Amino acid sequence: MKKETKTVKTAAKDAVKAAAVTAAKVEKSAEKAAAEVKTTAASVSSKAAEVTTKAATTTKKTVKAAETVAEKTVKAAGEAVKKAPVRKAVKETVYLQYLGKEINKDDLTEQVRDIWTGEMKQKAADLKSITLYLKPEENAAYYVINGETTGRINL
Repeated sequence: MKKETKTVKTAAKDAVKAAAVTAAKVEKSAEKAAAEVKTTAASVSSKAAEVTTKAATTTKKTVKAAETVAEKTVKAAGEAVKKAPVRKAVKETVYLQYLGKEINKDDLTEQVRDIWTGEMKQKAADLKSITLYLKPEENAAYYVINGETTGRINL
C-alpha cells in the first residue's frame, strides 16, 4: 500500500507541476494576446485620428469653397439689384364724362367700400376685390365685391 500511496503522491506532484507549467503557458499566451490587442487598438486609434483629421480638413475646405461661392453670388445679386431700373409709381385718374356728367373711378370705389363696411357691416380687412361696370345709358355703376356680392350705385 505504501508503494501505491507513493505512486499516487508522485502522480499528484507531477499533475500539479504540469498544471503549473500549463498555467504559466496560458498566462504568457494571455499576456502576449493582450499586448497584441493593445498594439492593434493603438494602431486603430491612430488610424481613426488620422481619418478624423483628414475629414476635418476636407470639411473646412468644402465650407470655405461654399462660403466663397456664396459671397460671389451675393455680390453678383447686389450688383444686379443696383443696375435694375427703378420704376416710379404712376398716379392714375379715370373719369367718365357722359351727357354732362363726370364720374370718377376713385369716387365709385370709395362708395363701394362705404357700402361694404357701413350697410353690409363687414370688416374692411375682408374686402379683397372690387370690380366696377359702368353703364352710363342706365345712369348706373354695377359692382362685384370679392367675386360674390353684387350691387348697383346710381350715378
